[in-house]
Amino acid sequence: MEELFSADGFDDAGAGPLYVQLHRRIAEAIASGRLKPGDSLPAERDMAAMTGLSRVTVRKGVEALVTAGQLVQRRGSGTFVAPKVERLEQALSLLTSFTEDMARRGRVVQSVWIARGLHAPAPEEVMALGLGAGDRVARLERVRSSDGVPLAIERASLPASILPDPEQVTGSLYAVLEARGLRPVRAVQRISAANLGAKDAELLDVAPGVAGLKIERVSYLPSGKVVEFTRSLYRGDAYDFAVELKLAPETVRAAGERNTE
Repeated sequence: MEELFSADGFDDAGAGPLYVQLHRRIAEAIASGRLKPGDSLPAERDMAAMTGLSRVTVRKGVEALVTAGQLVQRRGSGTFVAPKVERLEQALSLLTSFTEDMARRGRVVQSVWIARGLHAPAPEEVMALGLGAGDRVARLERVRSSDGVPLAIERASLPASILPDPEQVTGSLYAVLEARGLRPVRAVQRISAANLGAKDAELLDVAPGVAGLKIERVSYLPSGKVVEFTRSLYRGDAYDFAVELKLAPETVRAAGERNTE
C-alpha cells in the first residue's frame, strides 16, 4: 500500500493532471489484482500525506473511480475496492420472477425488505391496476441480491383482492400467486435508462448518479385482469437485457416468393 501511494512518479509533467495520475495508478492496481475487491483504501488525509498531493486532488481522483464503479464509499467506514459484479443476461421473452431467474442460474437469492403492507392506492396505482373507489393495494418493496451482491430494487403493487396479506411473501411473489391460482401469464414491460439517486444508490451499494435500468411491468391473468404493477431499478453494471428479433410474417412470405421466381 505504501508503494502504491508513494510520492514517486507524480512529478512527470507529461503524464497529465495529478488527479488523473492518481486515478490511473489506483485503477491499474485494481486491474492487476494488487488491490482486491473489498480492500480498503487509506483515508483521504493519509493518501494526501503519502503521495504529497493536496486533499482536493486526492478527492477528485477517488471520486472519478467511485463514479466509474471501481470504488465504493460507505459512510462512516471509508473507501473500498468495489466487488466484481458478473454481468447477467436476461431474456425479455420469458415472464419469470427474480427468484426463478436466479434459481435457473444456480445462484443464491437474498431479499432485504424495505416495506410490506396494505395501503390506499396512489393515482398511478389506480390507473395501472384498474382499481375502484375504496380499493386497497398491497405494496412490496425490497432489495434483491444474488450471492451477496445487491442487483435490483423491486417495488411491486397488487390489488388487495389478489394479495390480501403481503406478509405471506417471504421469497418468490410469483410462487405465492401461483399457490392462489393467480399467477400472471403475460406482461407488458418498459425499460428506460435512469441515473440512481442517493437513496437508491446506497441500497444497491453503488455511487449516486451511476447508470441504472428502470423497468416497469404490468402483468395480467388469463382473463385479462391486471394482477401486478412493478417498478424496479437494476444496476446498469450487472444486467444485459436480450431479446430475439424475427422478420414480420409478411416480410418472410415476400422473401420466399422472390426466391422461387
